[in-house]
Amino acid sequence: MELKLNKTIDHTILKAFAQAEHIEKLCADAKKYDFASVCVNPYNIPLAKKLLEGTDVKVCTVIGFPLGANTTKIKAAETEDAYEMGCDEFDMVINVGALKDGRYDYVRDDIKAVVDAAKGRLVKVIIETFFLTDEEKIKAVELACEAGAGFVKTCTGFNEGVATVHDIELMRKAADPKVKVKASSGIKTYKDAKALIDAGAERLGTSSGAKILFEAGDCGDPNKD
Repeated sequence: MELKLNKTIDHTILKAFAQAEHIEKLCADAKKYDFASVCVNPYNIPLAKKLLEGTDVKVCTVIGFPLGANTTKIKAAETEDAYEMGCDEFDMVINVGALKDGRYDYVRDDIKAVVDAAKGRLVKVIIETFFLTDEEKIKAVELACEAGAGFVKTCTGFNEGVATVHDIELMRKAADPKVKVKASSGIKTYKDAKALIDAGAERLGTSSGAKILFEAGDCGDPNKD
C-alpha cells in the first residue's frame, strides 16, 4: 500500500520551552494536515489529547528522553504514566552506553520493559545512530525487534546526528519485516523526506511537516494560510 505523505509525519515539538500556545498550534496544524501524530513531552499529553479529540491523529510521547540513560524502572514508570494519560505511541531512547559496552541483554530487557508497559500500544525505539558504528546500529535494531518494538528510529534530534539514507537503508535491512523504520532529525524539505521514504522510512519525525507537504504540492503555502 502506498504511503500518504501526510500520514508519515509525526509533527513534533520537544523543546523545553514548549508552552500551551505551542502545543495548541502543533495540534491545530496536525488536524489541518491530518498528520500521523503529534509528538510531545509527557507533561503535554493531556492537552494534546484534549485538542485532538475526535480526530485520528495520534498522541506520541518520549520515554527516557533525550539521553536514554534512565534506569529501566524509571522508563517503565514513565511509560505507564503516559499510558494512563491516554498516550497512543511511545518513542523511547535506548541506553547507548550499555549498547556500546556490549550489554545486549540489558538493552533488550530495557526496551522490553517499555514495550510491556505500553500494553500493546506502539513503541518506537530510538537508537541514536550518530553515536554508533554500522555494526552497533545493526545490533541495536536486532535487539529492538527481539524486544517487540513496532518501529526503530534514527535520532532524538538533541545531538549532532541527522537521519541519513544510509542509516535508513541499513536499519530497514536489519529489521524484522514487520518492524518499521522511522527517520528523525534534520528533515526540513520534501527532497529530504522523499529520499528517506524511498530508502525505507515509514514515519518522519519533523517540525517541518506543512512545509514538506507544500513543497510536494499537497497543500497551499502554510505561510499564507
